[in-house]
Amino acid sequence: MSEHNGESCACGGGGCGCGGHSENAQEVYLTREEYVVRLEQYLQELKTEIQSVEAELVELRQPA
Repeated sequence: MSEHNGESCACGGGGCGCGGHSENAQEVYLTREEYVVRLEQYLQELKTEIQSVEAELVELRQPA
């Protein structure tokens, strides 16, 4: 997580590969609370994705 004046970069860090950290890019900073909310939302998206992958695996493992 990139820190700047006690705030976090909106993408979560300069090493993320998003391309938003070039010399000409304007970074957006989040407060700690905003960053926590963003991470919680991302975690929920990941959990939903995991459920989808697990369901697809169950379907694919069924005998034809």
